[in-house]
Parts: sequence; C-alpha cells; structure tokens
Amino acid sequence: MANALRILAVDAVEQAKSGHPGAPMGMADIAQVLWHRHLRHNPADPAWPDRDRFVLSNGHGSMLIYALLHLTGYDLPMSELKAFRQLHSRTAGHPEVGVTPGVETTTGPLGQGIANAVGMALAEKLLALEFNRDGHAIVDHRTWAFLGDGCLMEGISHEACALAGTLKLSRLTAFYDDNGISIDGHVEGWFTDDTPARFRAYGWHVIAGVDGHDPVALDAAVQQAMAQSDQPDGKPTLICCKTVIGKGSPGKAGTHDVHGAALGAAEVAATRAALGWTDAPFEIPADIQTAWNARERGAAQQAQWQQRFDAYRAAHPQLAAELLRRLRGELSADFAAKLPALLEAIAADTAPVATRKASQNALSAIAPLLPEFFGGSADLTGSNLTHFKGCVRAGPGENGQFVWGNHLSYGVREFGMAAIMNGMALHGGYLPYGGTFLTFSDYSRNAIRMAALMKQRVIHVLTHDSIGLGEDGPTHQPIEHVPSLRIIPGVHVWRPADALETAVAWTHAVQRQDGPACLALSRQNLPSWHANARRADEIAKGGYVLADVDAPQAALIATGSEVMLAVEAQKLLAAEGVAVRVVSMPCTNVFDAQDAAWQDSVLPPDLPAVAIEAAHPDFWRKYVGRRGAVVGLPTFGESAPAPQLYAHFGITAQAVVQAVHATLGRYGQGSARA
Repeated sequence: MANALRILAVDAVEQAKSGHPGAPMGMADIAQVLWHRHLRHNPADPAWPDRDRFVLSNGHGSMLIYALLHLTGYDLPMSELKAFRQLHSRTAGHPEVGVTPGVETTTGPLGQGIANAVGMALAEKLLALEFNRDGHAIVDHRTWAFLGDGCLMEGISHEACALAGTLKLSRLTAFYDDNGISIDGHVEGWFTDDTPARFRAYGWHVIAGVDGHDPVALDAAVQQAMAQSDQPDGKPTLICCKTVIGKGSPGKAGTHDVHGAALGAAEVAATRAALGWTDAPFEIPADIQTAWNARERGAAQQAQWQQRFDAYRAAHPQLAAELLRRLRGELSADFAAKLPALLEAIAADTAPVATRKASQNALSAIAPLLPEFFGGSADLTGSNLTHFKGCVRAGPGENGQFVWGNHLSYGVREFGMAAIMNGMALHGGYLPYGGTFLTFSDYSRNAIRMAALMKQRVIHVLTHDSIGLGEDGPTHQPIEHVPSLRIIPGVHVWRPADALETAVAWTHAVQRQDGPACLALSRQNLPSWHANARRADEIAKGGYVLADVDAPQAALIATGSEVMLAVEAQKLLAAEGVAVRVVSMPCTNVFDAQDAAWQDSVLPPDLPAVAIEAAHPDFWRKYVGRRGAVVGLPTFGESAPAPQLYAHFGITAQAVVQAVHATLGRYGQGSARA
C-alpha cells in the first residue's frame, strides 16, 4: 500500500517533468498507517462535519495527498493524477482547498499549513466545549498534520506551535518528516535545532526517534498520542519520524536530487525494480486498490455519528440547529432583521470618535447577533479595541485547563494569528477576527493573501492607520500598507471616515462569504458625517458622494481621516468660486466592483479629480489620471504629534486647494495656482 503511494508520486512527477517526489516517497509509510488505520473520514462526503482534518503542511509533496485521495475513494480519478500540475487540473503543484475534494487548506508557503492546523484544532476544541453535552459528544474529531524541516525553519511554526502548547490543543498531532534534506542539500549547515526539546518547551507531548518506515512503531506512536490526548492534562503531540527522502529510489534516495525534480526515465525504471513494482505507469493492482478504499468504512463512521447527532438533536434541538447554521457559514435571521436599527443607533451618536473606538462600538452592537464571532489581538487588545462588552477570554483557566471564550490573546504573533484564523475559518463554526497595528500587517500579509486565495471570511482589524498615530514615529506609521493590501486579489480594504462607515465596513465584512476584509482604523478622533443611517446602502457600495454641489468642476476623493480635509477644502474653494464634490471612498475594492452606472454617477469620467490619503500616492492614479493630482505621502514619517506631521508633510486642506487649482489648470479650466 505504501509503495502504491510512492509509485503514483514517481509517475505523476515524471509525466509532468515537474514536482517533488522525495517527500511522498519518504512519508508513504507514515501516510499508510495514519490514513488506513486511524483517520476518520468519508471519501463520499468530504464535508462531513465531524471528520478528522488532515493538513499536508509540506505542501510541495502534494502528490502524496493526491495519491491518498484517489486511492481511498474521493472524487479524484486517475485522469487527474495524470494531469498533475497541468492547466485546469484538480492536482495543482500545491494542494488547494475548494479545487481538490478532501483537501482542507491551501498549503503553499511553508509553515502556514501547521499554523492552519492549529486553528482547526482550536476551532474543534471551542466547538466541543460550546456544544457538547453530557452523553452527546457530537464534536469529537482530531486534527493531523504532516510537516518537514522547511515548516520548522519558518518562524510561523514557532508562533503557532508555541500557542498550541499553551492552549493544550490535545487533539492536534503533527508528524515531523525528519529526513535531513532540503533543497540546498543536507540541512546540518543551516538547521541544527533540537526539535524534540523545542516542542517539549512549548508544552507538547513529544514522541521522538520513531522509525518512519516501521508501521508497527508508527502505529504505536499514534496510539500513544491518541491515548494521552484524551487525558485531563492532554497536550498536542509531535511524532518525530526519521525517514529517508525518496525511499525506494536506488540512485537518489537520501539526497537533495530527489527533493524537487523528476527522477528521470532510468531512475524511474530502477525504482520500480527496487520496489518490485511491475505494473505499468498509473496502474494499481486490484488488491491494493481494494485495501486502500475507505468508502465503506467512512460511510459507517459517518452513519454512526449521524445516529449520535440525531439523538443530540432530539435532546437539544436549538443547539443542534445553531451548530449546523454556523457550520454552514450562514448568518442568523436575527442579524438581517436587526441590522437597520443597529446602524441607526450607531449613526445617532454624532460625537467625534476614533474609528478604532467606533469599531469597538460596532462590535459591541453586532456581537450579540453573531455568536460565531471569535476575536483576538496580537498583544494589542487595549489599542486595537477588539474586545467588546460581554466578550469572554479563551485560554488556560485557574487550573491550567482550557476555558471556552470568544476572544483570545494571541501574544505578539501577528503572522501566527492570521494563519490560525485562516484555519478556524476553514474548519467552520466560527467567524474569526484579529487585531494589530496596520504597519504590522507586513508580518501577517502572506496569511492575508492566503485567506484571499482560499476565499475565507476572516476579518483583520488594523488600527493606527497613518502618521496620525504621531509620536511612535516612522517604524509604526504605515505609508504603503493600505495601497499594497488593496492590490491583493480578493481582499476588501476598508478605511472608514466615521462611526457609520465603520459599522458598515463591519457588517459588509461579516455578510461577505468569499474572502477576507481589512479594516484600517484611526487612532485620532474623527468628526461624524452622518446623523442617521439613511446612506448606509451607498456606503456599502465602497464609494459615494458625501457632499455635493451644483455643477461641480472637480471631485475630491478621500478616505478615513482625510475626508475632513476634503470637506474643509471644499469650503475654502467655494469661497473662491470653485465648486467641488467630495467623494468618500471607504473601500476601493468594493467600489471597483460596482456597475459602471454607479461608478460614473460618483466619479463622472470627464470630471477632474484630486485624491487625498495619508499614504503612498501612486495607487490613486487609476482614479485621477495623469492630469489629476494626489495629496499623499511618498516618504516615511517622523516622530511628532499628529497635527505637526500633517502640516509638515503637506497633507492639509490648503494643499488640497492648491492641488485642485493645478489640476483645473491642466484641464484648461483655469490658471494653475502655486
């Protein structure tokens, strides 16, 4: 059975002339023990709620999971394996969730898979505590992950695995493929960590020195991991498996030559001979196919769970309905029904407020309607204001045991937090959001990108959104961050200008089903532009006319704290006889998705435009064109009080006035003014 995995990997990579055969060949025995003896899954229903989750964190070894999925009976025919790494196939170079049935997450950049697995294990633990009742363990599955040296070298594995140990995520088991090889060769020159000691220090149960090619030893290690995980003091488990990369290849096993390249025809033939494999490429003997097929066993496991769930539903009908709703990712009917009144109440408070505080107010208002909310912050809760009235902290309680909650202190782990949230969203049952400073989104950016690639609903609260944070200086003042996040496909970046825009940003992000949102929020107080929620639908279109005039000569486009500069400039220009429209554009991504009629009604193609944002100006050229102007910030900031910084860098209403005159001059509508 293990050799079938090896041969399928060899054949697919050879046919594609591209891929990584070494890891699948080296981990085949581990995979056979786990998938054939222990993994609870039903190939006929990849979405069965109580299935075990399996994550191949070393995703370059993707042919291992493709071979497993095919052989165990998922809807992945041999034709897809033959099309490995080809256009439009379901067998991409790295596993992709939503493309290949049975793949739980998109593992590309090393280390993020194990972090996703931590998120999945966290979601399982939380759901079990929230929904299981005496005699009814209907959330009762495990999370398994394969990882290699590369995952452990990436810093995100430290962030996520250290937190997993602290939280005692005992139903998480990871298998470390300790083969001593990476792309550059033997790892002794750059990776000499004592990995078992490292994970023991995290608070993991570590089973070291396991022969990764000995099924008996591997099975015993899995049994030990499962037994200790169900104890009151259970811990996550790392099983350290000593393996030979490319096992079975006479000429390349144990070398970096087998890591990321096809074996070549001669070595493929030698490998088949060494393994005693006489069947043609992509042909699996019937007895091996039968031994691998997991459909009957999986159907029986799911049927047993369904019986337990039916009994649970009879005893606790409301809980059962709530769990199913949340696993489907649907919002409650209550949310839509109460949203208009909620927005109206938020808009009614017209006092100046920082949008980070407006965000907290919105959270406090909508959280009672969203029990699936799971918040957190990277050690900045008091600054990000991601906690809300009535939220409960999750984590170790007084006795050290994990206590349910809907808010987590992630510690200073921005990247780990973002990837863990991705895992929670993929698992289902929770809608995760987490906070940090906007400038630190650089740390979490790749996980934000992966959320967009996977179309997962994850919300990032990114406060201190400009030089307006003041004295902390240029290291903490974002310049390019909002523009760079906007250009990640599928990410919605909101930079609201007041409380109502902030609340709409939250509700839009919550209602969206196909990707993440980033909320860029101010530290400084901003005025209110809305006394009621009448324009909430316009705000939800991403860009709208905030303050109009008859026969405008130009449009001022602004976001966030710079909207007030646009409004002030409008008044100054009006005194000079120049009529300009003010457009608030809290989310360019959403605005760009509107139909042409709406876009043209807000920004007519022939209307000169000036954009104002305390960020790098290049992004706005697509709206203002070559003849328009951008009042922005192409340099790093300085350490000083916020008002001084805005004046120093020329992000002022008077600068906007000058930019309008210069723009109208270029359009031939008046003389350019210095």
